[in-house]
Amino acid sequence: MSMQQFAGGNERFIRRYEYDDSWVIAADIGLSEDDVDVDIVGSTAIIVADTGERVTETEFELPMGGDASVDIHNGVLTITIQK
Repeated sequence: MSMQQFAGGNERFIRRYEYDDSWVIAADIGLSEDDVDVDIVGSTAIIVADTGERVTETEFELPMGGDASVDIHNGVLTITIQK
């Protein structure tokens, strides 16, 4: 397994883990599943957060791979991409 970690301007962390059969992207977004929509278009993740007071959109590139699954639990967004 290898890991990379990034921190954005708002100090929220994004970690990328590489396993033999998959990539896992984990991001601390601090929002519930009801407040966030995630779309995977090709190799781009598009995240739209609506807190009721404002709407923000973030995009980032994913590692190339196959099918992707998205899960949000306790404010952590996890995207798993099969190799």
